[in-house]
Amino acid sequence: MNGACRNRQAHFLCFDKESMVTNMKKILSIAGSDCSGGAGIQADLKTFAAHGLYGMSVIASVVAENTAGVTGRQDIRPEMVGKQIDTIFEDIGADAVKIGMLPGSACMKVVADRLRKYKPRNIVIDPVMTAKDGCPLMKSDSMDALISEIIPMADLLTPNIPEAEKITGVSVHSARDMEQAAKQLYLLGARSVLIKGGHAAGDALDILFDGKRFTRLRAKRIVTRNTHGTGCTYSSAIASNLAMGLGLEESVKKAKNYITTAILHALPIGKGCGPTNHFYDLYRNGLKKGALTDEL
Repeated sequence: MNGACRNRQAHFLCFDKESMVTNMKKILSIAGSDCSGGAGIQADLKTFAAHGLYGMSVIASVVAENTAGVTGRQDIRPEMVGKQIDTIFEDIGADAVKIGMLPGSACMKVVADRLRKYKPRNIVIDPVMTAKDGCPLMKSDSMDALISEIIPMADLLTPNIPEAEKITGVSVHSARDMEQAAKQLYLLGARSVLIKGGHAAGDALDILFDGKRFTRLRAKRIVTRNTHGTGCTYSSAIASNLAMGLGLEESVKKAKNYITTAILHALPIGKGCGPTNHFYDLYRNGLKKGALTDEL
């Protein structure tokens, strides 16, 4: 116990700041930037922070986007994407990597090359193809690179139903169809697959396949239009839990609870689909005891 803990107020808990910093988990997002803050890199970083992790980012594309839709984008040169990844891993490293929007095959090949080079653990890949308004975010000629280069890098692949259909060619209309699509994605090289059922009717049913068994995760569907960035947030929450050392199934279950709460308390911001509430628990309960010391 260091000297800074002396004379603290009774309602604060003392903590060893040096130990906290040393043990803080680090997590990297490789994705596109959403200037409105609801999806992409911004949603990832908010989710990492909400889980108490140190978040970092590699920006693959800059997207002009708000709650109403996408108005433009500028992709980052693949060599610059690679340089960002090199810069992170040559200095800081990461306990988990979340990958979202990758705009084209050249970018995908660079990202896959760096993943093979640095061999990070806990790679969660959300194969983002379109924005909430349907605007394409992945070039149409990139599917082969996604399948051959990116999917085999995934410790967990997290497509929604339309993405799973596009990758596998399997039409998904039922839970059985979701299981079949998950098997096909597993055969493409992903070590585990989570098919997200947000686009289906009824309860929000997701299906996790670890190569041996299926686990169904169900939550009551929340009727709201404010779902901007749900896929980004969900996959980032899973990656955060994996970075903290939780097992796959527990990581997904905790992330399911997190995203459900974030949607339930989504923010009616803007004229279109508002963002989820990444920090609802913090807003409700405030900083945890021990978050401040009398050094401040």
